[in-house]
Amino acid sequence: MFGRNLRTLCAPYRSVSDLCRQLGINRTQFNRYLSGESFPRPDVLHLICQFFDVDARILLEPLDKLDTRPGVLNHPFLAANVGSGMLPLSEEALPSGFYRFSRKSFVEDDLVIVGLVYIFRDGEYTFLRGYEPRQAMSTHGLPTNSPLREFRGYVSAQEDGISINVAHRHNMAATFNYLGRVAAFNNTFWVGYAARPTRETLRGRRVARMVYEHVDAPLRDIVALARQTGYVSPDDLPEFHLHHLMLDTPFT
Repeated sequence: MFGRNLRTLCAPYRSVSDLCRQLGINRTQFNRYLSGESFPRPDVLHLICQFFDVDARILLEPLDKLDTRPGVLNHPFLAANVGSGMLPLSEEALPSGFYRFSRKSFVEDDLVIVGLVYIFRDGEYTFLRGYEPRQAMSTHGLPTNSPLREFRGYVSAQEDGISINVAHRHNMAATFNYLGRVAAFNNTFWVGYAARPTRETLRGRRVARMVYEHVDAPLRDIVALARQTGYVSPDDLPEFHLHHLMLDTPFT
């Protein structure tokens, strides 16, 4: 049962090797857990449970039996508004796949942040997953191998575009994104803004324009783009991104 549960928990991750690095667990030993050949020590079990936000019942019970709570979005008070009542987002409106995004940094006045995210479907829901660039984490003195690098979100249809609610683990560093499709370049671009819920300060910003570009390319090209993520000078941006970010124009 533990091996089956662990395989289910690992399914959304790109590779077992990458996951083992994030967990700090030997790959060979982790494979034994996956195959059901052995169980982890209590301290390793605690680490796994913390990482996947589950409890020790994963040793004995199926995942779908561990938590019968509907979750806040599907609570009866909200379900018809933002939970199961949300209208499905079609592939035509936002295709599944990798997206390169750019936006002005919230904290670095002269720099732009470039990132890569993955949009995918699970049933009628549309989700987003990505990682903070290691370079950006390092710039702010944060550990580059932390699970907090990962962020996830859900995507929903709006009247004239899409919205994306994104958060790091435990709903830390959340942002709200709005995007509308741009009728150009084979309809591969979406333009809008990102907003973060934080107090107003004399330095930094809470809202910034954002550009999403659907990247339909071989995996080797996606990997190359991933290596280019992080803080960049505006001069290093693709022309279409730079044009729509309008860096010299105040946000309204």
